[in-house]
Formats: sequence, C-alpha cells, structure tokens
Amino acid sequence: MDEIPEGFVAHSRKSPLTDPWEPLYAHSMPDRLVLGVRVRTEHCNSRSMPHGGFLAALADNGMGLSVGMNLTAAGRAAGGLVTASLALDYLGSAKLGQWLEFDTDFVKLGRSICFAEATVRADGVPVARARATFKPLETRATP
Repeated sequence: MDEIPEGFVAHSRKSPLTDPWEPLYAHSMPDRLVLGVRVRTEHCNSRSMPHGGFLAALADNGMGLSVGMNLTAAGRAAGGLVTASLALDYLGSAKLGQWLEFDTDFVKLGRSICFAEATVRADGVPVARARATFKPLETRATP
C-alpha cells in the first residue's frame, strides 16, 4: 500500500508550504517534473478526501517547476516564477491511501507569460485538471 512507483525519488525542493505534507516525491522527465504523494490524513478534509486547496497547491508547484525546466532548456534564465493565474476543474475524488500524481502535460513559453496545464491522477484515474499562467522574474545580478 505504501509502495512508491518506479522512477519517483524524494522531492528535493523543500518549502515551508509543503513541509507539513512530506514526504513528497518527484519523477524527473526531460520536459517536466511529475510530483507524487501518498494521500495521508494531513492532506485531507473532514470527509477523508484530499482537500481541493492541497491539490491546487501541488498542481501549481508541479506546473511551475516544469515551466522552469522548459525555460532552462530553452536557454532562458529566470529568477523564479510567480503564478499569475491558477484554475482547477475537479473531476472526481481521491481517497486516503491512494497515490496522487501531478503531471504537467502542456507547457508554452511566451515572451513575458508562460502557460501550463496538468492532470492530477489518483492511482492513474484523473481527479482534476489544472491550468496556470506564470510570470518569469528577472534574474538578479550578482554584486
């Protein structure tokens, strides 16, 4: 039940927001970073389902990291990304103990705004679709 799917390793990018949700996992692909987590009570609402805000936060995180990877691959340095908009459509629900994956399946790099879409799956079944736009920040010059 607690088995981690092949290709996933401990997610190395830590954040005060995601610390309470650890352990988180990541599967690095050439064009994206897929985040994964086993649903625990810390992720759930009073109905023992992952809270929509939890799904939104991790979808946003996964899409942002994937956009960053694509910017780097395109030779475009950025000093980080800011989420300009985020929307989720909830298609179903996940349950305690299921494996969740946050898989960015579309990235478009614009000049000043980048776009991404992701699918959230519980044990392989889509439970949400996410869309976001990101604003790349200017890189800071080192003194």
